[in-house]
Amino acid sequence: MKHFINLNDVSNVAELVKVGLEQKANPFANKHLGLNKTIGLLFFNSSLRTRISTQKAALNLGMNVIVMNVGSDSWQLEFEDGVIMDQGRAEHIKEAAAVLGQYCDIIAVRAFAELKDRDEDYKETVLESFRKYAGVPIVNLESATRHPCQSLADLITIEELKTVRKPKVVLTWAPHFKPLPQAVANSFAEWVLMTDYEFVIANPEGYDLSPEIRKNAKVFHSQDEAFVGADFIYAKNWSSYEQYGEVLTQDPSWKITPEKMALTNNAKFMHCLPVRRGLKVSDEVLDADYSAVIQQAGNRVWSVQAVIKQILEGL
Repeated sequence: MKHFINLNDVSNVAELVKVGLEQKANPFANKHLGLNKTIGLLFFNSSLRTRISTQKAALNLGMNVIVMNVGSDSWQLEFEDGVIMDQGRAEHIKEAAAVLGQYCDIIAVRAFAELKDRDEDYKETVLESFRKYAGVPIVNLESATRHPCQSLADLITIEELKTVRKPKVVLTWAPHFKPLPQAVANSFAEWVLMTDYEFVIANPEGYDLSPEIRKNAKVFHSQDEAFVGADFIYAKNWSSYEQYGEVLTQDPSWKITPEKMALTNNAKFMHCLPVRRGLKVSDEVLDADYSAVIQQAGNRVWSVQAVIKQILEGL
């Protein structure tokens, strides 16, 4: 593996899940791989799990870790070519990425969607600029349209918890008061579609994910209908793809409740953290024995450790 920006950088999803489980079983077995190597973690946006889990994973692999909040700890970066830089952005990505590539053996980047221009967000300018100019492997710690470290952790969690060979997995939209990117939902759909699980998506009208993302997944506009017989419920809010970045509804009937979970086949509940209690999911669901959100979050260490291990082996 040279980069880990999206699913196209992964040759075998099932094998990478297996590597994650192996790292969890023996966290320090590959500590020699990162000896005298440095990973730089660049955050354009806030983080809790992603920041700490990636630091821990890199340390488990023997690496040095440098963390920087871009903008507050550094110069503001310019990404446009051919501009006269007479405004607030003092450094161009061409120099910034190239210099960071001199300091770091791997660079990991988090940069969210702005939700203003769909074409611009889906070009993944920030991640692709680092790939182009840094000269070292790039790891996606959540970008405008994808969150592959989370999705890998999600598959690791499902593999640990499934009780049937081909579980029914439901990705369901949940209400929120502000527009959120499609990154987590996009990524989860892509990764689950690489498995042999039964996969369906539930969302209100106007919230269908990109056809290139959802592919042949069955889409329900009735949450109750989608939940019947489910083994895993994965809840996440996302703003409209069709009317890009807009909140078309805040329908509280889409909140995940014990009554909704009772429609399932004793399903496990999943949600990438953070989660707004009482708005998207009831307290009773999050506090129930069937909630897997903490296990999911714990598996973020092993997903990114599997990725960094594969990259280190190729250096």
